[in-house]
Amino acid sequence: MDRKAGYLLILFCTLLWGCVKDKPTPPATGTGATGSVYIVCEGSLSNGNATLYLYNTQTDSVFGDIYRAVNNQALGDVFQSMVRIGDSLYLCINNSDKITVLNKGSHTLAGTIPVAKPRYILPVRAGLAWVSTLFSNRLYAIDPQNQKVLHITELPGQNPEGMCLHMGNLYVCPWDTAVNAIYQLNAETGQLLHTIRIGGYAPHSILVDKEQMLWVLSGNVTKGRQAAWTRIDPSTGNILKTYTFATGTDPVKPILNNTRDTLYYIQVKYDGTATNNGVYRLPITAAELPTTPFVAGVAYQYFWALGIEPGSGHIYLADPKGFVQKGMAHIYRPDGTLLHSFATGLGPGQFYFDR
Repeated sequence: MDRKAGYLLILFCTLLWGCVKDKPTPPATGTGATGSVYIVCEGSLSNGNATLYLYNTQTDSVFGDIYRAVNNQALGDVFQSMVRIGDSLYLCINNSDKITVLNKGSHTLAGTIPVAKPRYILPVRAGLAWVSTLFSNRLYAIDPQNQKVLHITELPGQNPEGMCLHMGNLYVCPWDTAVNAIYQLNAETGQLLHTIRIGGYAPHSILVDKEQMLWVLSGNVTKGRQAAWTRIDPSTGNILKTYTFATGTDPVKPILNNTRDTLYYIQVKYDGTATNNGVYRLPITAAELPTTPFVAGVAYQYFWALGIEPGSGHIYLADPKGFVQKGMAHIYRPDGTLLHSFATGLGPGQFYFDR
């Protein structure tokens, strides 16, 4: 939520062909079938208006606020992220200090796990997942199946954010402006194994490319920490390449394409201008950062969610429209041409492809 302070109201949004119908109440069965795309809609801070949307790729149908429709209650305050583990969906409701657990097929409430300011969940194995948190140095180890906290690991840096599993180790990004490193932990116990330096401060996202190298995105523009990509060899901890962004540029929400040879990320401009604004692509072999967006943002518009559909390679992109009205999701073909658009809830922040 920190990045969104002072965002401008979106003045213009073009409605494109192929828009789909928004169905506020899903049918009793079938909406949770494999192949569905869930849209995490954050809502606005302290208003308790987060929602879960679902897009059916086979019928081009959108089902809005499915949690309320099924459970007859609000989801909570600030829906940060979600993941499926087994036959259940785990939803991080950040400002409500909980993980909400849903039965996948019916979307009925199966329980909650109390975690302070949960951000992201990383499954390790049956009975173990790690949860990153905001405003603390804590990682929570949870048992998803039994819906309980197993233990807590405290890190040297604050705000553990993005995580990944690689070669049996857990890597964690501390989104802390005083830290220019990531942490390598024992994935089972949470024991700190190594501190690995990066080419910038305040790391927040981490990915693994097809060559098994780590990519770490760092920076906190609002607090004066310039953004950077760092490519690291995890076997040695050596920095292979650092790409430093222009001052004031804010890259967020990075992902890899399906072949893991190209990074996609959003560059956000909150001041209403169109420069350094849109979706960018960075091949893992690139010598420098791209200067031309793959999908350009326009004046008084920025994007907040980005995903690539497995199989088709379709690119999903969401415009939060200032977090003051319903957002919009746009689906592009891999060549960047528009395929569909549809309305979402307030503040679409993540696409989750259930495969």
